[in-house]
Amino acid sequence: MFALFERQIVDYHKVDSVDAPTHNPYAAGTFEHLLWEKSFIDTVQWHLEDLIRPDDVDPVEALRLKRWIDRSNQQRTDTVERIDDYYMQMFAGVQVLPDAKINTETPAWAIDRLSILALKIYHFGIEASRKDVSAEQHSRCENKLKTLLEQKSDLMLAIDDLLAELASGTKKMKLYRQMKMYNDPMLNPMLYNKK
Repeated sequence: MFALFERQIVDYHKVDSVDAPTHNPYAAGTFEHLLWEKSFIDTVQWHLEDLIRPDDVDPVEALRLKRWIDRSNQQRTDTVERIDDYYMQMFAGVQVLPDAKINTETPAWAIDRLSILALKIYHFGIEASRKDVSAEQHSRCENKLKTLLEQKSDLMLAIDDLLAELASGTKKMKLYRQMKMYNDPMLNPMLYNKK
């Protein structure tokens, strides 16, 4: 899974443009296609967040980027929920033990964190290899990269453990859909009061 995220991030940076279309190498309808799509959404959003950061960004452009980020957040949430749907179907036939517990997050939300972690590792790798920074900055980036790599190992192990526990019935999967209000014209007062 992590290797797929790494590949998508490297592929994105060959063009390095938020406007470039994704070239998902996996067949539509496969789990890998869904993971690639998730990673692409995260990668584009990472760079949208960079574009909106400078103090001198044109206000009209900043608003356009903000709206794009809002749409991207919704796409990200929708994609995570599709990944959880995949796991719900996968574990549908598992006999859940009477004392099975619920995890604090679903597999897909843990995978979401892994996807973001892949981006952090990629970008801290770049920062840690820069030659135009002080030795102190270089050391700080190397230390953060080392921590991120440790976090990657821990998170991958935790995801594997969670999937094994769900497969054995010692944990049960329960979904709560994200109930975002900010972009829903029926739920956000700033939108429905305009009518």
